[in-house]
Parts: sequence; structure tokens; C-alpha cells
Amino acid sequence: MARRTIRAAALAVLAAALAAPPALAHEGSPDYESLVRAVAPSIPGFAVEVLNGDDRLEARNSGSATVTIEGYNGEPYLRMRPGAIVEVNMRSPAHYLNQDRFLGAKVPASADPDAAPRWKVVARTGRYEFHDHRMHWMAKRVPEQVADRSRRTKVFDWSVPLRAQGTTGAIRGELFWRGSGTGAPVGAFVALAAIMLLGGAFVVLVRRRRAAAPAARREAW
Repeated sequence: MARRTIRAAALAVLAAALAAPPALAHEGSPDYESLVRAVAPSIPGFAVEVLNGDDRLEARNSGSATVTIEGYNGEPYLRMRPGAIVEVNMRSPAHYLNQDRFLGAKVPASADPDAAPRWKVVARTGRYEFHDHRMHWMAKRVPEQVADRSRRTKVFDWSVPLRAQGTTGAIRGELFWRGSGTGAPVGAFVALAAIMLLGGAFVVLVRRRRAAAPAARREAW
């Protein structure tokens, strides 16, 4: 009876896994892929990558330079100082706008790009993740660049300005429409994981039954 129950549960989980749509990590879109191509000029110890397709940027600074990333109005938004100190300018409108993918966040009256920065330490790890509207598609309609939805298509080049060591530069990248058939088979991976977990549960149950069975019956297993 126990084995029949486990087999039925395994089939149910497998069916649900195959039928479920791929889950979005945070709010990244499965239709788009944003890529960092370069930080120009190069800053020793500083690196950036895109997380979850097109969801957010992760900046890392382990170097000796102070790197300041600018907001949408050219104001200082994020500052990464030597010693792994990361600070956010609480008067930068970007700090609040970046809380929502489609500009749904409210910007308080205290946020003023022309005001003197008010820095707040947000991390002491030299790493910081932040959403940035410049590196993803803001509209909910398909970009006009995509003539064939099944094909991978470049949508635009993007740039996030920064300053370091008295020099202006930028994080530069590209946004792509993924096209059909280019994504990982998430449903298959979920199904495989479910089968492995349930298989492990079945083995544990069998071993427990063997341990509880009389010695004469153990040979039958």
C-alpha cells in the first residue's frame, strides 16, 4: 500500500511539474536576456553582471577606487568605496524608482537629484544588487525590432554611467529578445528533481520497513 501511495504521489508531482509554467526569479522576463559587455574604462577590482536574465545588476568592488554609479538624472546614486563599503544616496530618485520594474514606485518629496547626497551604508561586503530600468525593456508590448518572435533579436544597446578616480565611464551592455526554443527546459529540470526526491523517499521507506521486519522476512527483500 505504501509503495502504491508513493508511486501515485510521484506521478501527480511529475504531472504538475510538466504542466507548470517556468517560475520567474524576482521579476525577470523569460522573453529577454540582458548582457554586460564591458565596463569602460576598466576599473581594477570592479565588475558587474546581470542576474536572472534581465532583472537586476550585481556590482562588485574589491579594488582601491571609489566607484559611483549615476542615477537617471546624472545624480550620484550608488557609491562603492574601498574596504567593501557600499552606500546609497537617499536623495537619489533612482533609489526609489528602482523598487519597481515598470516605474510603479513612489518617489518621496525628499528625493532631489540636485540636492547634496545623503549617503546610507547598505552593505559591507563590496557587493550590491539593484534593478536598473536602463538595461531592460520597459513596455509590455513586444519591441518593434522583433519581426519574428521565434528568432533571437537584439533590442538595443544600453549604458549605465559611472565615475571612478576622477574619470567618467559606463557599464555597457546589450538587451536581446530570446526567441522561442532558446531557454532552458525548466519544466524538465523540475520534473527530474521531483522524481529524484520521491525516489529517495521511497528508498528511505523501504529501509525502514526492512529494519522493522522480523529477521526471517528480511531475506525476502
